[in-house]
Amino acid sequence: MSSQNVDSAPKASQAQKSGVRAAFEYTGIPPSWFDKRPKLPSRNWLIFLSVTTSIVACYCRRIRADYSSRVEYLARDPLGTTDLPRKVTVYGAKWPGDEDHDKSLRFFRKYVKPILVAAAVDYEMVSGRRSGDLANRIADEIKTRRRSPMPLPNQPTLEQKRKRELEGGIVLVGRHTLKEFMSGLKRGWTESMDRADREDMLARELASDGRFDEPEELAVDPEVVDGEPLPTRSRLVPSQNALLFSPLQMPSSSPSKSTQSISNIPAHLDTPPSTIPTLPTLLLVPFTNHIGFRQVPNMLWGFFNERHKVRAGSEAAYALIMNHMRPFAAPNMTVTASEVQESRPDGRQGGDLDFDFPAESYYDGAYTPSETEKARKTHPPPTEVELRAERLKKEMRWRGDEVGWEIVKPGQPAQWDERFADALQVFDEPRADNGS
Repeated sequence: MSSQNVDSAPKASQAQKSGVRAAFEYTGIPPSWFDKRPKLPSRNWLIFLSVTTSIVACYCRRIRADYSSRVEYLARDPLGTTDLPRKVTVYGAKWPGDEDHDKSLRFFRKYVKPILVAAAVDYEMVSGRRSGDLANRIADEIKTRRRSPMPLPNQPTLEQKRKRELEGGIVLVGRHTLKEFMSGLKRGWTESMDRADREDMLARELASDGRFDEPEELAVDPEVVDGEPLPTRSRLVPSQNALLFSPLQMPSSSPSKSTQSISNIPAHLDTPPSTIPTLPTLLLVPFTNHIGFRQVPNMLWGFFNERHKVRAGSEAAYALIMNHMRPFAAPNMTVTASEVQESRPDGRQGGDLDFDFPAESYYDGAYTPSETEKARKTHPPPTEVELRAERLKKEMRWRGDEVGWEIVKPGQPAQWDERFADALQVFDEPRADNGS
């Protein structure tokens, strides 16, 4: 009897277990893991973390205050009634493989912006939600400027706007942003000035690919199957409404009037210029975004070495504010791009186009074209009614990802044009005088 009473106790405790815990125990997880409760770190760990973070934060504030004190006298200079403060344009592209498209601009706001604010330098931030968006925007802006050089009434003249742009500068955060900027720059100064509607062009391409064509009817020799006539199309009464609303009977959309009018650009005006006017000076800010479980050690290292990011952002902002410039270091373009890739397997081109090149190793494999092909097969629109609108939307996103990845993928050379050599400059770190 005593043995029976002893055996009944664990059965009662086992019956009180929840279904979730019982299911996890059958997966092989040790039962002792379920009895553990979260607790605070030990006394020694709390002391270590408190002291470390306090020292790092204090040192970072000291670096930022040092650079702010060097430029704060510029903010005290009075402006005239018609003068405007210096303004820079900040570009931050989406980091490959990261769904948060604002990481680059967040880095700028945390490490570069405080020094610009101390010097009373205004800024405008431009980001791309998907890879390739920034390149498309820059190319469209350049084409618009080439197409309409005359300013609108009650607007600053072209010389005034250009003077303010040259006095300001352009901030590129990260190597992936540099690649998209150079790609958009080359397309804007090389391609035609016609305003091409990418969505309309893709809609025409999808409408003519035959994806929605009805399959041909199989030829059946017997006219009757199991004593019943086959319901072929010839035996059915044609429906007028079906013919009116059938996607195969719908006329193809004709190009809009605005597209037809814009495309009438004389050939002698649509040719790319032989020389490019001087462009705003570039500020190249190094940026690396660590994502994924395998890069957790790099995240921890970056947390305890925050001072390097603060110093790099402060030095970059100080170079921009003090206008320390140098010519853009052009790559060696005596050979073709394919020969460069063969001679340099890592994809280096030389010059400033190799800026922050090691950062490419941290987004290697972030995107592959096979993902797009898999998405086309596994996530098609459900019905034909929704297909024409939803397929266009998905194809725009998929093809944009493919084009954007081709621009920023590791080993892909940054776009370059010989006309950029005399048009680009770079903000450089100021050199100490020998006499000082």
